[in-house]
Amino acid sequence: MARASADTYDYIIIGAGSAGCVLADRLSEDKDVRVLVLEAGGKDSHPYIHMPLGFLKAMFVPGMTWGYMSEPIPALNGRRLPAPRGKVLGGSSSINGMFYMRGHPHDYDTWRQMGCEGWGYADVLPYFKRMETSWRGEGKYHGGSGPLSVRPIDTRLLLHDPLMETARNAGYGVSDDLSGAIPEGFSKGEVTIDKRGRRASAYRAYLHPALKRPNLTLEMEALTTRILMETGRAIGVEVSHDGQLRQIRAEREVILCGGAYNSPQLLMLSGIGPADELIPHGIRPIVDLKGVGKNLSEHPNCMMRFQAKKPVTFLRELRYDRAVMSAAQWALFGTGPFATQINSCNVVIRTAPHLDQPDIQLMCNPVRMDAKLWFPGLTKALEHAFQVGVVILHPLSRGEVTLRSASPLDGPKVQLNLMSSPAEFEIMRRGIREARRIYHTPPQGELTGTEAAPGDDAQSDDELDDWIRKACSATQHPVGTCSMGLGAEAVVDPELRVVGVQGLRVADASIMPTVPGANTNASAIMIGEKAADLVRGLRLPPTEGV
Repeated sequence: MARASADTYDYIIIGAGSAGCVLADRLSEDKDVRVLVLEAGGKDSHPYIHMPLGFLKAMFVPGMTWGYMSEPIPALNGRRLPAPRGKVLGGSSSINGMFYMRGHPHDYDTWRQMGCEGWGYADVLPYFKRMETSWRGEGKYHGGSGPLSVRPIDTRLLLHDPLMETARNAGYGVSDDLSGAIPEGFSKGEVTIDKRGRRASAYRAYLHPALKRPNLTLEMEALTTRILMETGRAIGVEVSHDGQLRQIRAEREVILCGGAYNSPQLLMLSGIGPADELIPHGIRPIVDLKGVGKNLSEHPNCMMRFQAKKPVTFLRELRYDRAVMSAAQWALFGTGPFATQINSCNVVIRTAPHLDQPDIQLMCNPVRMDAKLWFPGLTKALEHAFQVGVVILHPLSRGEVTLRSASPLDGPKVQLNLMSSPAEFEIMRRGIREARRIYHTPPQGELTGTEAAPGDDAQSDDELDDWIRKACSATQHPVGTCSMGLGAEAVVDPELRVVGVQGLRVADASIMPTVPGANTNASAIMIGEKAADLVRGLRLPPTEGV
């Protein structure tokens, strides 16, 4: 490739994903600094991104994701699983299910107890509040004037009420707000959708409005190939853009926001990582950091299916004539069945009496996930069914991200290593059995028919374990590969500075030492908010009384 001359900025942000968009917005608020954002993907123009119901298709559109697949997973019969990450403005916040969850307060207090001072629940709550405009308005737990729109799922066609009534009959409580005083139970889900009925990605919420500032520059389809180093300091980046390799200088800091797969890959390509893994690829180790790429954590998910006794599921709304009308209603008014997520109820529960916080999430869907449009009289509709994702909220297994080669064009090796701990099978079995009990408890039980997966005949531990090995998937919540902490395996310190390197931080889901018991996009955006303050030497005071 030809080489062009170097440019200079104060801050270079690598990745316009959930955290990178936040940092670009917040840092460029200072008109005296020059901020560059480098995004390997392109525009967020695909309709599947903006129509909320399109999330079922968005993560599989070629060109909008990195197209990663995991390595064979030993505990899951050697299966390889899709590992999609957004390669588009907004990153994975442009292709995810838009679910807004923070997790339990204990999740963040655990980070603090692991040595991550300033990351306890009382410390991060002000940043969660700053980032959102909640439909609930300003309050103790929520913000009312932030960039990110958070709304409840419109459940009028999604069979929400039967499950909420079932909760107490099954011995569980309900919560009006899983991000508030009662962070467990049966609750209505919340999503990042704006008032126009469009996906509120991090790009649309943060970066897009900020691009009017003259001190903020965005380059798309710009692949960062290396972080440039001089005498222990990150001084800039090498970028492949428009067929040229360019070197761009950072006067203050380089901030890596590539996500749980790409951030460790770029560090290793730049000579920052386990020396014994870099040398075989011909990469000269600059900083021997053993933890780079390690500690990969991901929520395992098993999708159960129950046949419906009556034709009451969301499959009715996928009849071709209704779907056409719903698409038009969304396009014109931002309302209707296609303007929301299809989740009946967000169930976050403890499945054993000794637990002090939930261990299982049930993603309750009022439709089968293989549902398609159908034409009356021409296409035979699928049978009506409910699908329930049983998710382990605090996985014990750890995987890793390693290099496939020294070329930045080759994706990293992603070893998810799901369900490698026998204890996880016990947790998953408890979740499956509890889902069965809940779905056969009235009034939900009056709608639930035969169990199609794993099946009514799968009752013993061995039978359930066999199904888990065949059916378990990932929820696409990878974290931990550039872990924050103080020990020998830490990659960044609690200020998000890369250990042993000046002028370089990582700010994305990869810095989470453990995965929160929730969908992770809200936490990634919070990390962007807090990171912006760390860079600027600012700090919001902790919330008292939480």
